Amino acid sequence: MEREAKRTEIKKPQGHGCFACGTENPIGLHLSFFKIGDTVCSHITLVKHYEGWENIVHGGIISTLLDEVMSWAVMVSKKTYLVTRKMDIKYVRNVAIGIPLTVTGRMVDDAAPPKIRAKGEIRDDQGRLLVRGSAEFVTVPEDKFAMPASFKSQMASLFASME
Repeated sequence: MEREAKRTEIKKPQGHGCFACGTENPIGLHLSFFKIGDTVCSHITLVKHYEGWENIVHGGIISTLLDEVMSWAVMVSKKTYLVTRKMDIKYVRNVAIGIPLTVTGRMVDDAAPPKIRAKGEIRDDQGRLLVRGSAEFVTVPEDKFAMPASFKSQMASLFASME
């Protein structure tokens, strides 16, 4: 019998305004994350506010989901700060409003620092692939990354907890 991989919740920083994961953004997505093996995951069901065409999620929101989950996959794996350098997205099927989604991301290559590559995908509640993407991130030294002391402290705790 195959053993199920352990699910580890990722404790994200509180009190910041990131559109994708921030706890202080009233119009944000408020993503939360967990890790299974080397993959970072998030579940979300998007509402009408995030619509493009009738009953279809706006493509910019979809790309935001992938960007965020892939970046968290790299961040918790490498325990470093980063920014997105470029992203490639393939929209396979329409992403419908109101459907439970699973967004996953994982780091795939860190052989050419400071560049790190990741892949991600979005699947519906039936497991059908809706969107896939890849991205390149660039690490940013902590001293070059502007952030409040409380956020820096929370990130240090997060990095330490992922060891």
